[in-house]
Amino acid sequence: MPEMRFHIRWPDGSREACYSPSLVIKDHLAVGQDYPLDEFVGLSRVALGIASERVQARYGFPCGRAQAQLARIEEAARRQDSGTVYVEAFEE
Repeated sequence: MPEMRFHIRWPDGSREACYSPSLVIKDHLAVGQDYPLDEFVGLSRVALGIASERVQARYGFPCGRAQAQLARIEEAARRQDSGTVYVEAFEE
């Protein structure tokens, strides 16, 4: 299963490289796009959930790294006041 990283910039200007066990993130986020904070978290939740389900279908257990990444995204989003998340790049 091809894993990837998606690089983002939070509303406060900090940057993060996020992990996905699947390329499905490309179906939900686009490089060069700004997403309102809540929308970004929701899209990440959907995409990482699908990615984790794909791991489970293939290996018999959900992807702990995808679940941990989603938890980090949700925690980081709680620390932001508001604004948009910018998707800087995909890295396969």
